[in-house]
Amino acid sequence: MNRKILVLPAVAGLLTPVLAACGGSDSGSKAQDPIVVGTTDRFTATSDAPAPLDPAYAYDVGTWNILRQTVQTLMTQPKGDGDPVPEAAESCSFTDSGNERYVCKLRDGLVFADGDKVTAADVKFSIERAIHINADSGVSTLLNTIDTVETQGDREVIFHLKTADATFPFKLSTPVAGIIDPKQYAADKLRDGFQMDGSGPYTFKADVRNNAVVSATFTKNPKYKGSVTVDNDQVVMRSYADADAMGRAIDKGDIDVMTRTMSPSQIQKLDNGSDENVDLVDMPGLEIRYLAFNTNADTVKSKAVREAMAQVIDRGELVAKVYGTQAEPLYSLVPASVTGHSNSFFNKYGDPSPAKAKQFLTKAGITTPVKLTLHYTTDHYGSATKQEFQVLQKQLNNSGLFDVGIEGHPWATFRPAEQKGKYDVYGMGWFPDFADADNFLAPFLDKGNFLGSPYNNGEIQHTLIPQSRREADRINAGGSLTTIQDIVADDVPVIPLWQGKQFIAARDNITGVAYALNSSSTLQLWELSRGVSE
Repeated sequence: MNRKILVLPAVAGLLTPVLAACGGSDSGSKAQDPIVVGTTDRFTATSDAPAPLDPAYAYDVGTWNILRQTVQTLMTQPKGDGDPVPEAAESCSFTDSGNERYVCKLRDGLVFADGDKVTAADVKFSIERAIHINADSGVSTLLNTIDTVETQGDREVIFHLKTADATFPFKLSTPVAGIIDPKQYAADKLRDGFQMDGSGPYTFKADVRNNAVVSATFTKNPKYKGSVTVDNDQVVMRSYADADAMGRAIDKGDIDVMTRTMSPSQIQKLDNGSDENVDLVDMPGLEIRYLAFNTNADTVKSKAVREAMAQVIDRGELVAKVYGTQAEPLYSLVPASVTGHSNSFFNKYGDPSPAKAKQFLTKAGITTPVKLTLHYTTDHYGSATKQEFQVLQKQLNNSGLFDVGIEGHPWATFRPAEQKGKYDVYGMGWFPDFADADNFLAPFLDKGNFLGSPYNNGEIQHTLIPQSRREADRINAGGSLTTIQDIVADDVPVIPLWQGKQFIAARDNITGVAYALNSSSTLQLWELSRGVSE
């Protein structure tokens, strides 16, 4: 096993690739054979979420990584990360000094995979549809600064914004802004099931059993026109029940690449050289984990309960026992490597202290032990999630201030229940839509937020978020961003826990692996190829 470390600074606009593709000896597979990628992501259609792959609904890293291969956006995140670049667009730019008018010109000759012409009207339809449907996943909040969308001819799209938004080009690179064919998608309702149509690098076909995708085939789209180069003819993605099953598949050669989510023990095993035919690539990531609260729930309605939990939790112990060197303690929703980060939770709470936690509860007249249930998902963030919650449970209970139980649920039921406010305390992860501090704050704190949280702070929503978005130079937004993080530490609608690295493993005849993930965990299947790298 050859371990490869990809060093990519995780700050928007300052990202530079330093490692080419990993590889080794050729296993003898034919160059034209499909590249098979394994994942533990589950793609399921349920009564609560019947349209998991509709761009107007999808809002998790797994479904976005399917959409990004098939549905084209005006802008895209480039190979080595950094500021977004035109994709379906030939050019895009703000045309005013206030960052409130954004104009894109489509590439000439752009067509959907079925050959139909892509026009500015299709872009307008796609954006307005997502806003109008306003799905309960919260994904349309990414477009909430749009006032109106105007077209001029077949190739020009003009976005008039309600307020300045320097992050708008990044938002146009996300799948919710994907361009879809009005013939295939109704304007006022979601498209149920697993069919997708677009103008992206690949066409898509799903093998579905029991309302779940077992495998997905991505076939190179010969009509694609855009900014990326597709280095393979076909990729097959297979979904596995857990990391162990995925690991056995790569050991047997049934898959060529192993993506999220590998278990900590699996990563450690590969790192120690367990398989000379498999390369492990690790790179900086912006994944975060956190506890979230239904702040209207009786058990945690008192801020003192949430403050006491923040004071008791020992992030260092949690990371050491569960993730080791694969994660780091996090003291804000904004990762330490992103411009605008502040250690607000450490600044307020310092080191873990049950004695200080008791003071919060005593002052508020809260009777101890406080009885709570922590909910987590069993199949979305990796097999170590249960162990993580067992550690959290032990920490809270050992303080003598809490009586905590834990319950695990599959993602297909966990996510809708969380959105409906059925859990008082629950664990979530976040893979950013783009590498900017705004995207670690607004999705959780703005109106119509991703969590469906009842927590509202007028200063954050009406003053601080808009103020930060006026700054094209993100360093100048630091004051507003720090204030937001300090308010979160004071009010505790969430408790940040850790930020992690990201890993991908591949058999040694697969090249392009180092670019198959960017810092936002965007899967770029077009970078993969079969052969021998030098």
